[in-house]
Amino acid sequence: MNCPYCLSEVFEEAYVCKTCSRDLYLFKPMMAKIAVLEGQIAAAPSQEAYEFRIAELECLLDEQDRKLSNRPLFTWVKDVAMYLIVPLLLLLLAHWLIAVVYDTKMIYLRIISMILPLPFAYFLFKGHSHKLFPWFVGVVFLAIASVIGMSWITGLVDHSPVWPQNLFEWKEVLEYSASIAFSFLTGMLLGGVAYASKQRRRQAGVMNRLTKATSSLNSGVSIQGVFGLMKTLQEHGGTLVALGTTAASIYTGLKGIIGS
Repeated sequence: MNCPYCLSEVFEEAYVCKTCSRDLYLFKPMMAKIAVLEGQIAAAPSQEAYEFRIAELECLLDEQDRKLSNRPLFTWVKDVAMYLIVPLLLLLLAHWLIAVVYDTKMIYLRIISMILPLPFAYFLFKGHSHKLFPWFVGVVFLAIASVIGMSWITGLVDHSPVWPQNLFEWKEVLEYSASIAFSFLTGMLLGGVAYASKQRRRQAGVMNRLTKATSSLNSGVSIQGVFGLMKTLQEHGGTLVALGTTAASIYTGLKGIIGS
């Protein structure tokens, strides 16, 4: 440590500076604490080291997510059966009960069709990450198969054609299919937002001490703070898009009934 008067180096056991001959007795405890703090600061990693470690952990988490997305064929078949075939069968069952068994107003079927696909898609995308394009194709299949299947059930009862016969009927089929598709897409977006939020909480738990240390070394805006702000904006953006698809689902689902 150094003498507080002349800044020359002195031994830790010395009580008098050999250079300026000043008494160091009163300053010994403070000088010892300063020496300890200087050693801790020198041993602490730099800001760049903390940020590099945080980025490394995020890369590991992303790699784990990619491994989860590349799942075996059996898991894909299970997901398709659970999240596409089951809601398809439930929609056909609802149509049979409302249109054939109870012969009640079709607006109830439209409302069920707008609500039922959403929770399936939500829990699908909330569990882990998925590739969007295959499930987008699945959404199109679910929507078209549901409407054609409902038309087929109606044709079995009153012997009407299964496929649309004119431009007006094709328009109704497309609007009804779009309503079902938008409902599923809304669930996908909300589930993706929930999954992203869960990932952020997990990353925060893994890197909590690192971020605290980083903020203690830098009083300004840290890179982690900027990343957190960007992810928050992404989450709110996904929620806004989900609200938009919900509105589109309601509009396309009830347009024909309300208009008539």
